[in-house]
Amino acid sequence: MEADYLPREKVFRDPVHNYIHVQQRVILDLINTPEFQRLRRIKQLGTTSLTFHGAEHSRFGHCLGVYEITRRICNTFAQNYSSQKPGDGCWDDHERLVVLCAALLHDIGHGPYSHTFEHIFHTDHEAWTQKIITSPQTEVNQILQQISPDFPQQVASVIAKTYPNEQVVQMISSQIDADRMDYLLRDAYYTGTQYGMFDLTRIMRVIRPYQGGIAFNIDGMHAVEDYIVSRFQMYQQVYFHPVSRGMEVVLMQLLNRAQYLYDQDKLAQFAMPHLLIPFFKKQISVTDYIRLDDGVLNTYFNIWRDHPDPILRDLAHRFLDRHPFKSITFEPAQQEKIQQLQTLVQNAGFDPHFYTAINNSFDLPYDLYHPSAKEPKTQIELQKPDGSLQELSTVSPIVQALSGRESGDHRFYFPKEMLDQPESSMFASDLAAFQKHIINGALK
Repeated sequence: MEADYLPREKVFRDPVHNYIHVQQRVILDLINTPEFQRLRRIKQLGTTSLTFHGAEHSRFGHCLGVYEITRRICNTFAQNYSSQKPGDGCWDDHERLVVLCAALLHDIGHGPYSHTFEHIFHTDHEAWTQKIITSPQTEVNQILQQISPDFPQQVASVIAKTYPNEQVVQMISSQIDADRMDYLLRDAYYTGTQYGMFDLTRIMRVIRPYQGGIAFNIDGMHAVEDYIVSRFQMYQQVYFHPVSRGMEVVLMQLLNRAQYLYDQDKLAQFAMPHLLIPFFKKQISVTDYIRLDDGVLNTYFNIWRDHPDPILRDLAHRFLDRHPFKSITFEPAQQEKIQQLQTLVQNAGFDPHFYTAINNSFDLPYDLYHPSAKEPKTQIELQKPDGSLQELSTVSPIVQALSGRESGDHRFYFPKEMLDQPESSMFASDLAAFQKHIINGALK
């Protein structure tokens, strides 16, 4: 697949990659579309900026970063592993354009506040990414069609992981891909943490194509190992932070309350959030979807501060003024205790449907390949000098210790007032007793 090159390379200054290089006209045209520019208005980490105040970066910057890492991988492959004949397992640089476009557009379907929004309205950002790419209504689709009529579908198939070349798919989606490598480095930078730092330069030196996808020269094992550990630490210390999740719960319940009031025909009496109506009605077009961003939701939340409904009004205040729910960890077998706590919350005057929640966050740092799994993961392969492959955890004791082991917790969230008010001593006493029966039980 060929594309026109710009007369002069375009660059974007980036705090993570220094320069992001754009050489093909189609890439620059895609960046300038309304659909892609919308990503400037969607935070990469949603509510995490309310815990790590520097995390104000956007999906726009992340998508540029994934594009840049993918571009560098293509350059490495073309320079060192260029295909000489069909089926030799090396890189065919004719695949460059489709993988660069897929890298750039891979998150274009994210909604406002990203994953929290998905959970509430049951949307899937990958499915919406494919719709935006393939819909004739979008400028993204019109630009891709200039390459060829079937080019939008080819790019969408990379996102869907059905594209026939596994090297292309794994460059964007695997256990070590351009997407994950960028968001770990970018999120570490903007949160001011060191957990996500790893040696990207070294990984770029040892990455290589093979017949079944992408592998890494075995002499670069420690750089790959460091990436796995960094990913594990970022999930535990940043992505699963209990306060960020407490704000996610407030946001979730705020939107749930708005949905409830709409269903009861009680939202219109104050101010109708017209851009959310398609989501309340579950009749969403591509145009409806791309109209939404973080700023639109925040505007509605600000208006709802004065809404006559006391629950919607209070939840809007809690979200905008950063009053997260408190939490306690529990084990699934203790569900009966959770129900008791919900009753105590109700007795204190809070509707448990909107003032309590269970939030589960679990991550699998690295998983071995299970062909029988519903969605089998590609394992990380190390290539020896003789060309044979060896799976990473069989060589690295550190990765072996993390392989196949989920980490995370179950949390019960409730209003902080339950601990602050003297009259809630019954709740505090019950909560203290409850904590004694859970592993690592502590108020967070």
